[in-house]
Amino acid sequence: MYQDLLLATDGSEGADQATEHAIELASQLDATLHILSVSEDGPHSSDKRDKMRADPEDESAQAVDEAEQAVSRSGLESTTIVRHGVAQEEIVDVAETEPIDMIVMGTHGRTGLDHLIVGSVAEEVVRNAPVPVVTVRDRA
Repeated sequence: MYQDLLLATDGSEGADQATEHAIELASQLDATLHILSVSEDGPHSSDKRDKMRADPEDESAQAVDEAEQAVSRSGLESTTIVRHGVAQEEIVDVAETEPIDMIVMGTHGRTGLDHLIVGSVAEEVVRNAPVPVVTVRDRA
């Protein structure tokens, strides 16, 4: 039933925790992990950039590479995808256009004013995804 899992990552600590969870799930299900990172244009894009790391495409490629290395060490099959756009829209689009059975992603745990202003990528994905979504809360 769950043979193709989509792991959405941005390279954050929360995404690393989601990667560990996705690897464990994929291992138990004998599934393939499809690793996606989005070079963001949306409302969260400025949150992740600082003066030293100004290239979002490089950040996305690095996030995918790091997750792929972790998956590879576990002996699982994986594919990688880097997209450019609004994260929640691209994640849902991949789930709609590729043979994806489940999405695994981290949450940043925003609350209060930050949540009202910026919203939540995970929330939007949960609302709009055509498949089940497993969210892994950042333990930090």
